Amino acid sequence: MKGVILAGGSGTRLHPLTKITNKHLLPLYNKPVIFHAVEKLVDAGIDKIMLVAAPEYIEDFVSVLGSGVNFKSKNSGKQIQIVYGIQNEPSGIADGLWIARDFVGTDNVLLHLGDNIIFDDITPHVQNFTTGAKVFLKKVADPERFGVAMLDANGRVVEIIEKPEKPESDLAVAGIYMYDNSVFDRMVGMPKSKRGEYEITWVNNKFVETGDLEAAHIAGEWFDVGTFDSLLTASQYIKEQHGKTAK
Repeated sequence: MKGVILAGGSGTRLHPLTKITNKHLLPLYNKPVIFHAVEKLVDAGIDKIMLVAAPEYIEDFVSVLGSGVNFKSKNSGKQIQIVYGIQNEPSGIADGLWIARDFVGTDNVLLHLGDNIIFDDITPHVQNFTTGAKVFLKKVADPERFGVAMLDANGRVVEIIEKPEKPESDLAVAGIYMYDNSVFDRMVGMPKSKRGEYEITWVNNKFVETGDLEAAHIAGEWFDVGTFDSLLTASQYIKEQHGKTAK
């Protein structure tokens, strides 16, 4: 399985900080935000990663992450591989995944939004994944900010609704997705949404239509660090956990 990390977006909710840098390069306690996504994939045994970002920030990411020399594979003990893809326009999450299709080749893919911080161990999910798709869900107090999953009595996803005005579920779709290689065929002919983006919710619902979308529930903390409050809260949580492990 290959990994794709999306580090696009203008980060307007974090102005003026993001007037001078990409939000994924902001500090999250003792590391840049983007390190957490890379480490999450490496810890799960993924050795080949493409980071997709806007052209004006590519050099900054290369300066911080390089070719992956500072991250060691759990499989080989050698450095992992990080390559870069350019998203010229902020055209949505699905567009970012599409940019990586040649890099992914015939492999399965784990898509990780770089500003999502998850503390659950996803290794079993990566190791056991074969076909279809899987989304990670988390109960939240403000589901209207996210894609929301509707489940049937057996816990299977029957629909995902993007940022509903009146949510009928409090299960937000976190920014980690797993797909088999059919994802790129399913994306052919995808329309833009009303806000002018290629939505990952549309892709996920394509897997719902064929009964191929599974859900995993996040047990631990999850942060979407796209606001000042969430960035601060996540930093404080990481500081607390860092202190516990240092004792």
